[in-house]
Amino acid sequence: MRPVRLSRRLVLEAPERTADGAGGHVTSWTARGTLWADLRPGAGRTRDGGEVSLARAGCRIIVRAAPPGAGSRPEAGMRLVDGARVFSIEAVADHDARRRFLTCFAFEETAV
Repeated sequence: MRPVRLSRRLVLEAPERTADGAGGHVTSWTARGTLWADLRPGAGRTRDGGEVSLARAGCRIIVRAAPPGAGSRPEAGMRLVDGARVFSIEAVADHDARRRFLTCFAFEETAV
């Protein structure tokens, strides 16, 4: 297994739903903190969406572990942001047996 190198600074954001006054809701993103991460790219694919095609690339993002329930612990449904790049988190699991790190299984979508 490759050693973990936390060399990228990412912002952890959580979704926040608020009423829009018309019976629906608006989702905004609230920063939960900054995490140092090891970003490991995975496979990608392109999907034709009519006028706009979407490129979707999976990746594994390794961060330092935080206890369950802590505001700095990533969860499915949150996202990690690096400037204009947004990584949506689908799942989170322990990276090693000692539980020192977490692996976030995420994807990045961009219009092409």
